[in-house]
Amino acid sequence: MSTLHRSKKSKTKLNPKGLHPRNLHKQGYDFPSLVKSYPPLAPYVKTNAHGNLSIEFADPLAVKALNSALLKRYYHIIDWDIPEGALCPPIPGRVDYIHYVAELLGVGEFTTNLANTQPKITLLDIGTGANGIYSLLASQIYGWHCVGSDINTQSLENVASIIAHNPQLKDCFTLRRQQDKNHFFNGIIQAGEFFDVSVCNPPFHASQDEALKGSQRKLNNLARNRGEQTIPTSPTLNFGGLEAELWCKGGERMFLKKLIKESQLFSTQCRWFTSLVSKIDNVKPVKKLLLKLGAIDIREIEMAQGNKITRILAWTFI
Repeated sequence: MSTLHRSKKSKTKLNPKGLHPRNLHKQGYDFPSLVKSYPPLAPYVKTNAHGNLSIEFADPLAVKALNSALLKRYYHIIDWDIPEGALCPPIPGRVDYIHYVAELLGVGEFTTNLANTQPKITLLDIGTGANGIYSLLASQIYGWHCVGSDINTQSLENVASIIAHNPQLKDCFTLRRQQDKNHFFNGIIQAGEFFDVSVCNPPFHASQDEALKGSQRKLNNLARNRGEQTIPTSPTLNFGGLEAELWCKGGERMFLKKLIKESQLFSTQCRWFTSLVSKIDNVKPVKKLLLKLGAIDIREIEMAQGNKITRILAWTFI
């Protein structure tokens, strides 16, 4: 994989085959191995229309079971769980984010011993959610020390339970509650503290209604991929997600602008700030804001999983 170039307009091209070259899931899912490692997955694994083993990705319980199996089989995380209604993230895409961040930081490929020889990197996970997925993966893949922040007490309690069941995480994953919904770094980054990188998965939508429509589109796309008719409108968020996880006033663009403006105030306490950007129309205006605020390096990193393309926006004032 080529290295990132230092340029205000640099863009890292995605792997034409999809997931990052380091991603353990780039060849797909080995369901027999996953079921052997995590038997509760077995009831959800069926032969699909193409004759391959798969699960019903529109079923949140099936997706959660698959996540639990992947985390146990490949990342040695046991008893991963999330409360009903919480966001259930796709593991391969979240793994990609961590690998691209590692590349951004110049960190070499992980080892089979879960990165005991890697440099000590500190990561701040803004809005870690009930799943805690970025910090969990970064801790286990690269051995980084991670701080996960969230405004939701229930979410933090759930992640604390996951940590309690995985003693190897005790010294490398800590949690902090954000007391003010209008802030991201203030109240979380402490005086004299320095992070190598921050990660964030912003709420995509501006309202609950918009989030419901987005969920319905996902279900319809899954149905069409299976050659089925469009699924009737559902009154629930089939893919999960609480208010702070899926929608906020002003949607993704407003969230990113607030995140960027506040990052400038902590410009000397974090080497790289990063965030997912799901909507390509939001990239240009937030890049313009970053240049106005004095960011000296801005990078857009594209990621692909199947037909879906997302991007990481990274910036630094150092």
